[in-house]
Amino acid sequence: METHFAELANSRPVNDLERNVYCVLGTPIDAIDMPSILRRIDVAAASHAPFFISTPNLNFLVNSRSDPEFRDSVLDSDLCPADGMPIVWVAQLIDIPIRERVSGSDILEAMKTGDGVGRQLKMFLFGGAPGIAAAAARNLNALSSGVNIVGTLNPGFGDLEEMSRDDIIDKVNSSGADFLAVSLGAKKGQLWLYRNHQRLTIPVRAHLGAAINFQAGTVRRAPPMLRACGLEWLWRIKEEPHLWRRYTLDGLVLVRLFFTHALPLAILNRWHRVKSTWKPKELLISTKQDHGCVTIRIAGDANHRNIVRAIACFRETLTQGSDQVVIDLADTRAIDGRFLGLLLMVRKCLNAKGAKLSFIGLSAAKRRLFWLNEVNFLLNNAVEKA
Repeated sequence: METHFAELANSRPVNDLERNVYCVLGTPIDAIDMPSILRRIDVAAASHAPFFISTPNLNFLVNSRSDPEFRDSVLDSDLCPADGMPIVWVAQLIDIPIRERVSGSDILEAMKTGDGVGRQLKMFLFGGAPGIAAAAARNLNALSSGVNIVGTLNPGFGDLEEMSRDDIIDKVNSSGADFLAVSLGAKKGQLWLYRNHQRLTIPVRAHLGAAINFQAGTVRRAPPMLRACGLEWLWRIKEEPHLWRRYTLDGLVLVRLFFTHALPLAILNRWHRVKSTWKPKELLISTKQDHGCVTIRIAGDANHRNIVRAIACFRETLTQGSDQVVIDLADTRAIDGRFLGLLLMVRKCLNAKGAKLSFIGLSAAKRRLFWLNEVNFLLNNAVEKA
């Protein structure tokens, strides 16, 4: 599918290659704390630069595996903090330094305090059951906080096309808000934001889901202790019994992924870490240009220790305006989650420019590594090395 972000390739508030992104079972996860998130929101709002925040949780991971457009909406986002303890647990198991959960509800609560944001943010609430957004707006505006609700809209229960009518988009844009908070259900809300990315003029956008219900007071949020130990889902089922089916199905997928992907990957990553510690290999990168195509040969350990050198090479390559980038992995010894996270950002930047990313030199072991990390989609254009 043609990217929705082509016209925005050079207008990012943060350089995507500089993001501290890791690949967690095919999903980009930023290793970032709340103060840094608030600073990025503040910069985007002040500069009026489009800034799409996704908050991946287990349900995001499940939907990404079955829906390529939903997966692209996450991959093309400008920030992806981990929302959900299962994401944190999987990251820690596979030796990725994601230590804390930052949910959409946490972000809204932090914005309410006004700390870390240079000014009061104007917010528009889109979606929710009838009356929910209006109730949340009343409660938020009754406080002296860092957010001011300047508009709400309940688009009803139509499909994405009906919710994307010109009059709806015009009403959202005319609010002059800094932050668009959507609550349509994770999949529907994420896709609505993705498909309308270029039509929306509110700079910061995110699907905050249940956060709107929490602010409206119709649903109580789980106590901090339950959230910290990963049992918020039990509380959510108590508050909203209809969620039991989603949590059950997502939990079954998590169990399957644990045994088929996460556990084997954890063993493999630890072996690569030991090998890289005992006998480290310097990362050697060379490039070759040929009629609009750049081939990047990567030899040695493609891991977090050598990530700065890899970022510098990719940054130089992406500024050359090539139509295609080919990455040769024939002489690459180790590939970790940090390097795969960088590859996801490279893919994002190339897609925004209408360029292609492909791979050569893939052994059976490397193909299995891509499969274990749930990034087989990167190999759609892979070819065998001649």
